[in-house]
Amino acid sequence: MYTPQIFDWSDVQSIHTQMRRHPFALLLTQHQGALHTSHLPFHLDSRRGPNGTLSAHLARANPHCEALIAGAASQVVFTGPNAYISPRWYSEPSRNVPTWNYVAIHAFGRPVIARELQTVLRNIATLTDAHEQGRAQPWSIGEAQALSEKLAAHVLAFEIPIERIEGKRKLSQNRSETDRIGVMNALREDESADAQEIALLMEALYAPEGKLA
Repeated sequence: MYTPQIFDWSDVQSIHTQMRRHPFALLLTQHQGALHTSHLPFHLDSRRGPNGTLSAHLARANPHCEALIAGAASQVVFTGPNAYISPRWYSEPSRNVPTWNYVAIHAFGRPVIARELQTVLRNIATLTDAHEQGRAQPWSIGEAQALSEKLAAHVLAFEIPIERIEGKRKLSQNRSETDRIGVMNALREDESADAQEIALLMEALYAPEGKLA
């Protein structure tokens, strides 16, 4: 990922926070001349390994499985919030062009396949429980144990211990204090979830006056 130094993001803890907020990611694996891609929800265990460990599962009918079983090097791309930035929000609109603020994370590692049925079920349950947490009536796979065990035979569950992680936050770091404030104010007025989240990330990165915190 091309990342100018000003946009580089290396704080693993805050990167993990974004991975949890946006867990639906793109898995890419190069194997025997083919590039396999699958869109999957991932669960992150930040306690396992210096960069954490990801777990996920996919249908065994997916050709991607062959590459995973072979332990081929893989990359998981997490796309966080993103928002269009209008030159109108800058102090000199006629001297600027549009751009985009966004967050992106690339995690690298080799898949480790879950071989036992109970491990596969635990993989699925961990992901499910994470997203059911806080709901009024959380669902668990125990409510459909027999069906879950039947379907698990058609699922390939795996983990990816993260060997390397790259983060990029493009949040107007290359703009003046006045322009950053203009961007944040405009994003706060946008009702879209992504715009609101980009505004919050900018507020966390900068002090109220727009300078680096």
